[in-house]
Amino acid sequence: MTGRVRLRFLDTRPLRGSQRFRDLWISTSVSQVGGQIANVAVLAQVWDLTGSPVGTGAIGLATGLPMVVFGLLGGTLADTVDRRAVVRATTAGQLLAAAALCAQALADNRNVLLLLALVAVGTSCSALGAPARRTFPVRLLPDDQVAAGLALTNVSFQAAMLAGPAMAGLIIARWDLPAAYAAQAAAMVVSMLAVIRLPAMRPEGADAAGGRRRPKRGGWRIVLRRPALWGSMATDLSATLLAMPIALFPLVNEIRFGGDPQTLGLFLSAVAIGGITAGLLSGTVTRWRRGGLVQLSAAGVWGLALACFGLAGPLWLALGCLAVAGAADTVSVVTRSALVQLETPDAYRGRVSSVEHVIGVAGPELGNFRGGLLASATSASFSLVFGGLSAILAIAAVAATNAPLRAYRTPPARAKPTVPGAVDTAAAAGQVS
Repeated sequence: MTGRVRLRFLDTRPLRGSQRFRDLWISTSVSQVGGQIANVAVLAQVWDLTGSPVGTGAIGLATGLPMVVFGLLGGTLADTVDRRAVVRATTAGQLLAAAALCAQALADNRNVLLLLALVAVGTSCSALGAPARRTFPVRLLPDDQVAAGLALTNVSFQAAMLAGPAMAGLIIARWDLPAAYAAQAAAMVVSMLAVIRLPAMRPEGADAAGGRRRPKRGGWRIVLRRPALWGSMATDLSATLLAMPIALFPLVNEIRFGGDPQTLGLFLSAVAIGGITAGLLSGTVTRWRRGGLVQLSAAGVWGLALACFGLAGPLWLALGCLAVAGAADTVSVVTRSALVQLETPDAYRGRVSSVEHVIGVAGPELGNFRGGLLASATSASFSLVFGGLSAILAIAAVAATNAPLRAYRTPPARAKPTVPGAVDTAAAAGQVS
């Protein structure tokens, strides 16, 4: 295989060049699979206890609210104390929550409120540590490899979405719910071992003794003062809020394909397969320095693909549109995440990451709600087509009014500190070249 062809595939330089990133990536991949297994177990147990879609819908409430509240709190925390310490503590909390879920299943718990409370505790710990964890790749990798590192992380997430539910079905069928929760607990042990080995990562502005000095301005203000940042997040919000299709999958399946549950599963798998394929072929994208244009273009393709899905008749065409949408989503997510981390000064990365986290959580949920409301008043096809085209128009408006985002280029490679515990003091206030 020639070097030119090799560059088009997944860029594995972060795994080859950084042992700490490699350990973090492996542990994160394992924990994501464990999380998917636990998600299926919770869904199955809540359905068994309630037999009601209201009960299973309450799972979203038990996870969504903690994500928003503790995600924002975690951003402030990540810019105040050692980020490694934050992730260590929150990972330990997730481990304890997983162990408690296993214990309640072994005890044959019949109280759904207890189950949801434990789910909320685990989600709260995850959300509290998420902003700090998001800053790790930019601290462990050279700037020109950050996008590649995020692409690798996205590929592992997509793979977990495919493998985790299948593994959960096998585990629950053979060993029942306690084994599924035990699998998550074991995965969190692996994650904890990797986090323990990381160097200290104090935010810029903290003194050598681990002081708690924090910049005055918060994450939202920094985002609004930097056009590339707010433009990138506005692009993501436009794509998810206006064109999120998941809530419409059951209705489309019922109307066009007879309500076959296997077909419904294919819809979800097609999105994941598209995302994995884009990740495996992301070497070219992660080496492009025009991250703003790449994100805008990918978000536009997402909207167009979902509008086409709304009109697609044959199953093969519908699945093809969803695969394209999944691929575009992966490209958009990877480029946005890299831009946000590289454009944000290190002292603010925790809080800006929390803003990105909240948008990433709230946008899809509100988008699914919007799509369902519009479909109930019109039709699934109208909701999909109107949503996809609206997203394209909104993204075009962001592109037209935000020259810094269009012109954004990834900063040139810059060496990171190699001494454990060293602080990256080279982060600049604005890294647009």
